[in-house]
Amino acid sequence: MPTTGVRLEHDALGDVPVDDSRLWGAQTQRSIANFPIGVARFRWGRPVIRALGLVKQACARANAGLGLLAADQAALVVRAAQEVVDGRLDAEFPLVVFQTGSGTQTNMNANEVIANRAMRLARSEIDSHRPIHPNDDVNLGQSSNDVFPAVMHVAIVEEARRDLYPAIEGLQATLAAKAAAFSEIVMVGRTHLQDAAPVRLGQVLDSYASQLGTALCAVRAAESALHRLALGATAVGTGINSHPAFGERAARELADATGVPFVPAPDKFGAISAHDDVVTFSATLRTLAAALMKIANDVRLYASGPRAGIGELAIPANEPGSSIMPGKVNPTQAEAVTMVVAQVYGNDLTVAFAGSQGHFQLNAMKPVILHNVLESLGLLADAARSFDERCARGLEPVRDRIANHLADSLMLATALNPHIGYERAATIARKAHADGTSLRDAALALGLVSAEDFDRWVDPRAMTGPGAFAGIGSNLGSSDMARRNKPLDLEQVACAVCLKDVPRSEAVVPEALDYVVYFCGLDCLETWKRQGAGSDEASGGSPI
Repeated sequence: MPTTGVRLEHDALGDVPVDDSRLWGAQTQRSIANFPIGVARFRWGRPVIRALGLVKQACARANAGLGLLAADQAALVVRAAQEVVDGRLDAEFPLVVFQTGSGTQTNMNANEVIANRAMRLARSEIDSHRPIHPNDDVNLGQSSNDVFPAVMHVAIVEEARRDLYPAIEGLQATLAAKAAAFSEIVMVGRTHLQDAAPVRLGQVLDSYASQLGTALCAVRAAESALHRLALGATAVGTGINSHPAFGERAARELADATGVPFVPAPDKFGAISAHDDVVTFSATLRTLAAALMKIANDVRLYASGPRAGIGELAIPANEPGSSIMPGKVNPTQAEAVTMVVAQVYGNDLTVAFAGSQGHFQLNAMKPVILHNVLESLGLLADAARSFDERCARGLEPVRDRIANHLADSLMLATALNPHIGYERAATIARKAHADGTSLRDAALALGLVSAEDFDRWVDPRAMTGPGAFAGIGSNLGSSDMARRNKPLDLEQVACAVCLKDVPRSEAVVPEALDYVVYFCGLDCLETWKRQGAGSDEASGGSPI
């Protein structure tokens, strides 16, 4: 007989004593005893518990609609499952990730808790399994093999939409706003960690926002495959012991409950024996993490110093940077992001390997796949949000430093390529570097460029867009160009491609450029584009 405060629950293997204050049953209790692995760190959290409630509720409604579950029974299951969805029964889900690879114990944990809570709602004996049985009623038409994959998809999609997408979009918006605010600041570009042709700070920041947007688009695209649910596959994919319409009904109920367009998976066998869609989704999280790594690394390098480094960006001083060096400020938010990225890469490796472990009709590493994807989602969301609030919003250009570096840059010689050729421009750059002089002084000393031509041709701001300064063709050096805010005061202008004179009022002028360049017609404009307008290379010959 059970002692005070303990009841006897039973399953197919016999009786199991369970704390009478708990709603779980025999199989959950066995799992607690058999899998004491990572208990402090690897218990299922709110996203999985909520998804379990949603799936069980949808299944009860589907079975009731098909006439397989009595209306009063379905109502009890739906009420109990709603308490799971709402978080009122989270303490009744004690199990860990490292259990059976199908997630059977977690599925039964949900079945038992919902059944026992339903019996309390019906004022029935909790261990009587009447009027609700955990297997026969809560798990009707289901198997752990199709329930757990459905839970995986529901939990991942909901967390991505609730947490990750808003966090990334917030950081993206901050970077875009900073790009607009600093759009006119011209700075030294850098490739191979060496000085390169000029860029605008706005272009740099806008590229970060764009990179995040592209990565997030890939995540969203991968999410769409997770709308396909395994429900209706049951044990091996054949749908044994389920109604033929059960999977479609259950998916529709889940779609109505969540607002996500869930549908039944067309290949039920593949939906339980492999989790390629989740593996792909995890890979897009890795790509998103790579984008965050790029941004975080750039920010901390631009902020390096402040006096003996690049020092072109100032970051917020959130905390003292050293316990021994007074006044030190470190790029701590960037460092936190890079560590999150390392963790996400490790999680993705686990997901990829676990995804390869489908044997015959079942992949038996489902729990660790789900755990790692959810951890990556949460970490990326938290890191992006923290970096946004505590770093990105406080980024400021160090204008004097930027201007000094730009004035000293030898790569301004790139603007000379269309006028004097690559080799002569390189000679000027090498002389300036060897002599420790400015590029202008070296050019004048060599007699290759006049002071007037140098000042006219070497315009860092104009070098941050396509055109003659992008080395598109020798004719562009003789064409008529002007800054957009200072157009040429000419009635006749020269086409940038064929040099034919054309009335300025009739010339074709591309929009969305920071300068004005004229063409005699659309054919020459298309030729100009084909020859390299907007290309990354900034020289007329080999890159410096």
